[in-house]
Amino acid sequence: MIRTAVITDVPVIQAMIRELADYEKALHEAQATQEQLTEALFGANPALFGLIAEDDATGEPVGFALWFRNFSTWRGTHGIYLEDLYVSPASRGGGHGKALLLELARIAVERGYSRVEWSVLDWNEPSINFYKSLGAVPMDGWTVYRLTDEALTAAGTR
Repeated sequence: MIRTAVITDVPVIQAMIRELADYEKALHEAQATQEQLTEALFGANPALFGLIAEDDATGEPVGFALWFRNFSTWRGTHGIYLEDLYVSPASRGGGHGKALLLELARIAVERGYSRVEWSVLDWNEPSINFYKSLGAVPMDGWTVYRLTDEALTAAGTR
């Protein structure tokens, strides 16, 4: 049901990223190309890792998780940052999302990582309830900040 992504998965990963962005009402922000994804996942120095959820009956990809390593200076260990987790609407409720998260937890435990973390939109109640059902807790008191586009360019050229 869950396997490591391979290079031939890139087109379906890109398509599902666009589906996810559309669901999150931000399709205009989904700009990643297949070439960029291929380089990040399978280039000389991969910085991104992927898992694919497959339909048990057909073997077709129905979801994905993209993640990278982070580091906790407080714990002194790496962790997993889950950038995206997506299951196609027709396959939701079939255990694919849970299987993806459990595989990430298994990888973290196997490698001695101290945590798996991610962000979720505050209006996404189905996902929030799902994450809580697995024992995940919100990091109250923390706010995500981001530099992009013109602000990033301005900061990076000072």
